Amino acid sequence: MSALICGSFAYDTIMVFPGHFKNEILPDKVHILNVAFLVPQLRREYGGTAGNIAYNLKLLGGDAKPMGTVGADFEHYAAWLKKNDICSDYIKTIEETYTAQAYITTDLDDNQITAFHPGAMNHAHQQDVPDGGIRIGTVSPDGREGMLKHARQFAEAGIPFIFDPGQGLPMFNGAELREFVELASYVAVNDYESELLMDRTDWTLKEVAARVDALIVTRGGKGSQIYTPEKVHEVPCAKADSLTDPTGCGDAFRGGLLYGLLQGMDWATTGRIASLMGAYNIERPGTQNHSFHIEQFRERFKEEFRYDFA
Repeated sequence: MSALICGSFAYDTIMVFPGHFKNEILPDKVHILNVAFLVPQLRREYGGTAGNIAYNLKLLGGDAKPMGTVGADFEHYAAWLKKNDICSDYIKTIEETYTAQAYITTDLDDNQITAFHPGAMNHAHQQDVPDGGIRIGTVSPDGREGMLKHARQFAEAGIPFIFDPGQGLPMFNGAELREFVELASYVAVNDYESELLMDRTDWTLKEVAARVDALIVTRGGKGSQIYTPEKVHEVPCAKADSLTDPTGCGDAFRGGLLYGLLQGMDWATTGRIASLMGAYNIERPGTQNHSFHIEQFRERFKEEFRYDFA
């Protein structure tokens, strides 16, 4: 059975400014800001939540079916998906648009200036959750109306899903977020998002957790917590060989969650698989540049956590 991953596809254009923004921007002149940065380093990455999560689930051997809307410029990304044997059956092209684009400039202090064009992502509501063959789903950052629609369709079809609002969380008010939680089987947020979720819903983490089968809160280098009716599972952060680029670590983690859920694993093991996926991601620049054979993953898991997973 498959995981239907509803979310965005995006091209990430990442540039490195070999200086410091603070030396180029005059604080008393920001009202007439007009600056340009020479960026000798540039790379273009494949990104977006649906693409990233699907890539990570596929690495683990899971059946990933990403669903999203893309623009007429998706050809290169489509070739990348085909190369990695990732299903494209639920990707819809909106011909008059561009695929979502993020333009990110980073300085030597790791400050970032980002411009994001949603493009075809805003048409996510033109897609429907398919009938049959789907065991679990995700509602990850995407077009606002698409996220609402897909959550309701998963619930109506009786398909358990992870509500993974990510950077899309600020688009929704308290009533809408409460609806998402009530419809979902699982909620996955980072520590900042958990605070915003509590603020907008007026629910504590305990009250959110009481409404789902599990609430997963990631806390960066401090690991993660998985709140279930029985207990709170403390999941350690897997050791990374290098801290190259944290972009996409949350999506890698969610790929691990989906794998554990599809395999019927316990939460302690599922959380550790997800944690190790995040470590693989952070060791390479970009969000889809890490790779491994499943045997290598199992061996590293055993070394890290002192047991093997079935």
